[in-house]
Amino acid sequence: MRNWSLARQFFIGQLVFVLALTTTISWVLYLDAEDNTFDSASARMLAVATTFANDPFVLEAVQSPNPSDLLQPYAAEVMDELGVDFVTIMDTDRTRYTHRNPSEIGGQYIGSVEQALGGVPHVELFTGTLGPSVRAIVPVTTPDNAVTALVSAGVTVDTVSIARNAQLPLVWLIAAGALTAGTIVSLVLSRHLRRATLGLGTEQLSRMFVFYDSVLHSVRDGLALTNLRGDLVLYNDQAAALLNLPPSVPGEPKPASDVGLSPSIRELLASGRRAVDEIHVTDDRVLVVNQEPAVPASGTKPLGTVTTIRDHTELEALSDEVQTMRTLTEALRAQTHEHANRLHTIVSLIELDRRTEALEFATRDLQQSQQLTDEVVAAIDEPFITALLVGKAAQANERGLHLDIDVAGTLETHGMDPRDLVTIIGNLLDNAFDAAASSEERSVSLSIHTAGDDAGFVDIEVGDSGPGLSEAQLGTIFTLGSSSKGTAGTRGLGLALVRQAVHRLGGTIAVTSDGGALFTVRLPAGPRAPEGADPAGPRAHGEATRG
Repeated sequence: MRNWSLARQFFIGQLVFVLALTTTISWVLYLDAEDNTFDSASARMLAVATTFANDPFVLEAVQSPNPSDLLQPYAAEVMDELGVDFVTIMDTDRTRYTHRNPSEIGGQYIGSVEQALGGVPHVELFTGTLGPSVRAIVPVTTPDNAVTALVSAGVTVDTVSIARNAQLPLVWLIAAGALTAGTIVSLVLSRHLRRATLGLGTEQLSRMFVFYDSVLHSVRDGLALTNLRGDLVLYNDQAAALLNLPPSVPGEPKPASDVGLSPSIRELLASGRRAVDEIHVTDDRVLVVNQEPAVPASGTKPLGTVTTIRDHTELEALSDEVQTMRTLTEALRAQTHEHANRLHTIVSLIELDRRTEALEFATRDLQQSQQLTDEVVAAIDEPFITALLVGKAAQANERGLHLDIDVAGTLETHGMDPRDLVTIIGNLLDNAFDAAASSEERSVSLSIHTAGDDAGFVDIEVGDSGPGLSEAQLGTIFTLGSSSKGTAGTRGLGLALVRQAVHRLGGTIAVTSDGGALFTVRLPAGPRAPEGADPAGPRAHGEATRG
């Protein structure tokens, strides 16, 4: 029984309840029929006995010398006509004048007579010569109210039972109707319950709820369940964190329009359509969203949708770190190749016995290669940024670009995530390299300033000698999928990550275009900027980044 489905348990329980209720109702109806039959028989016998007692013929006969000769024929005729089992007329000393069995005439009446002798009619269930019977005893009185005889009329219990049993078919009909109706209703409800619970039992549902709830709150990805109206029925803690939602309360659906979701995610949830690795942008995150309709195993219409959400910002941060390592690897490879060439040159000078020129060449090369590293290391106390800039300098040199790095002051990373700084500087330099590669000047500038009147901020400027940005690009460059490199919809994620990294650090970003693009990022050097600061900078300046 423990393995039965909830629908079967409900049906059996409901059926047992209907059976118990029907049995109870039938028993009550049976008892009521029995009581009504005995009450009806008692009232009828009282009426018959009273009629005999009030009959003047009976009063005259009981006062005659031989009452039985007059009363027995009369009583026998009435008993046969009315279907009464006995009518016994007796003297006050119980001597019978009449009886159903003539041989009992003259014998003593068996039953209670005290109340009747006192002038009060009486009804009782008593066992006499004919067996148990329902009988009424009424006094026969003279005009001056003197009791001169008694009349007893009755029917046997068997006769009463026959009358009672005549009502039983109605009782059984009512019971059968109630049982049939209850069974049909229980069957319909159980089938509906089976569809609603997918045929699972109580223990299975309990385990499933516990397991699913544990899975819901333990997975690292955001998970949200919506109904057909697009309301959020349930979501886990990660989804609440990624979408900035209040804690989920089971059984209280939240309309997507009331919880501050971004327009694109709100549209996706409301549509109920299938989505595979779609990119959606919130105020501070880039999210990868997948959505599938929740269709029962029976294949009926969907109950809603299941949406999974991953934070692509963190993935991109890891990608940026990998890209930084790749940049350093390429820089080391280029330096190794260049170092081999220079080493051959030095060896050749030594073989030509031109030791002084070899020493000057080696010293000058060492000073030039070390100068940038020393400047960067001295100005920037963050090893991630130092490694990134050294690698980018080597990458620019390999691509034939002139990279001018200007660092004023010390970059204080307290309160900043170095990965965010790598994301900002690395993506802006990559975009600037691509833009400058198509120009004649082929130059890129990076400026990091922490001094001056705004010493509480870090200003990062990245400029290039490229063609710049058009007015149309300035208006759309920050849209996810937009890119100054062409192929809209397939690029542009890098700048979204830059903007969001700036937002997380409480800073601003702006872009101007005049003979090339110049991106300006301002970050608070210490604690996060106060609430209300525009995280993306003034759009009047055409805030954007390359994708």
